[in-house]
Formats: sequence, C-alpha cells, structure tokens
Amino acid sequence: MPKSSRPRHGSLQFWPRKRAEKFIPSVNWKHIKADEGMLGFISYKAGMGTAIVKDNTEKSMTKGKKIAMPVTILEVPNMKILSVRFYKNGKVMKDVVVSNDKELKRKIKVSKEIKNAELDKVQGWDDIRVIVYPVMKKMFKKTPDFAEVAISGEDKLGIVKALIGREIALSEVIKWPLVDVRGLTKGKGVQGPIRRFGIKKKFHKSEKGRRNPGSISPWNPPRVTFRAPLFGQLGMFTRVHYNLKVVGSGNISEKDVNRKQGFKRYGKINNNYLVLAGSVQGPVKRQILITPALRANKKNIKREYEFLEVKF
Repeated sequence: MPKSSRPRHGSLQFWPRKRAEKFIPSVNWKHIKADEGMLGFISYKAGMGTAIVKDNTEKSMTKGKKIAMPVTILEVPNMKILSVRFYKNGKVMKDVVVSNDKELKRKIKVSKEIKNAELDKVQGWDDIRVIVYPVMKKMFKKTPDFAEVAISGEDKLGIVKALIGREIALSEVIKWPLVDVRGLTKGKGVQGPIRRFGIKKKFHKSEKGRRNPGSISPWNPPRVTFRAPLFGQLGMFTRVHYNLKVVGSGNISEKDVNRKQGFKRYGKINNNYLVLAGSVQGPVKRQILITPALRANKKNIKREYEFLEVKF
C-alpha cells in the first residue's frame, strides 16, 4: 500500500537558500542571558579529534572512568573593542570609536584621534553593545573580523570602560557550561534537486532527466512557485548549533592540544583554545561566534567531564 501522505522534500524553515551575506552572523541578543560581562567571542575552527575525559557526572554508568568522545577544537585569540554602540528603542543612537590599531587599516579607515571622553556625554540610551575584533598577531591571517556583541550587567557602561584599550582573554568571558556556536556551513556550490532537497530519482525510462522533479508546477495557476525543488546554491548557509558542552579550555602554553604536524589545512594553535563536544559547522579556518546557551539543556548541564588529553 502506498503512503497516504508524506512530509514535503526540503524544509522551508530556512529560506531563501542562498549564500550568507557575511561570515559572522547577527545575533538576537534580547533573549540571551548570562552573568555580568560580554556575551560573545570570536573563534576559528582548527579541526576535530578524540578527547579522553574522566566522567564525574552523578548517577552516570561511567562515573569515575575514562571515556573517549569526539570533539571540535577552536582557536580563540584575544579580543579588543573597536567601538561602543549606544541603542535607543532598538536603533543605533551613537557609535563611539575607541581603538585605532594599525592592523585595523587592512579593513577599515582608522582615525588618528580616539575620543573616549564622548562615552560619558551620551545620554538617554537604553542598551549598549560593542564592536569587537580578534588580535591577529599569531593567527593564520592578518585581516581581523568584526562582530557586534552585547553586554550583560547592571552597570553596562562601567563594564565597557574596564575593557577598553586592552586585550580580553578567553578565560575572562567564557565561563558557561553550555554554548551555542553560530557560523556558516561548508559551501558546495550549485547542486541539483536530489542533493539539495532529497527528492527521489525517477524511473529509469522517464523522460527529461531522472534527477529532475516530475512536475514543477500545475497548469493553473501557470507559474512556478518558490516551493518547487529546483537546482541552486547549497552550503554557505547560516546555522546555529545549540547546547554544545564545553569539555576543556586553556592556553596552548599550559596544555598543548596540537597535533605533531599541525592541524590539516590549518597549522598549529598559538593562542587560547576551546574544546567542544561534538561537531561544529563549516570547514577549518571558519569564523565561529560563541555565545551562552539560549535554551540550556538540563541533561547536558548536569554532565561533568575532567579534560585529560586529545588524541588524533
């Protein structure tokens, strides 16, 4: 008996299926909550490995034992604040530039003078966010990336003033057991409807192509709707991975997690690193924005791992 119904091929949850406009996606910061400080950090995907950890989770069948799990290793360089944005009613009210480092000239025009005194002159704002960029001295490239990051706390302006003009390390910001990672998937170029939407191939004696849909539109109305599974762009889409467990973090000088020959197509990590359980979207060297968990999973929060080493 044939099925009376089936779900459509290709989800309409993400639409349109086209290349993202920027590598680091925007974030709706209204619903993300955490302790006092910055709510985001820019990192770069180095590769994957197998982490050996000690399971300290209560009521776990492997409590006190060593277990192996697949992990993704991200390099997280120190960050600096480029500018401070004041918001009122959801719109940018004032943008005060507070940095003029030489490395910024590779991407934007930098003024010679810094006007930090203007921060106290702005009145009537209801929210503050900062534009941050990573310090690229020891990275695989020289051009910095930029991202807008929210600030949490009662005295937001005081928190920002304490961070201006200095490098912000990973240990100062990321103290969350679970994180969400935002970034772009691997780009696969133009693909057909079978790979793009998962439709089935037609009978081998069918006309006009076996890998094409049987019908793309009815006679009436005589037009092709956007719901028709057609060929087009696949990959380079903005995606979010929720509730990834932080297995370990630190500086490469304290604990070396590099491969002997370096990570494939990446090289060796020279800064801080973050080890996350599971996989992260995108190829190596992809920019990944780390934020606190939007909807924390109670099951993942209860898990406690003691990070021992990484094997490849």
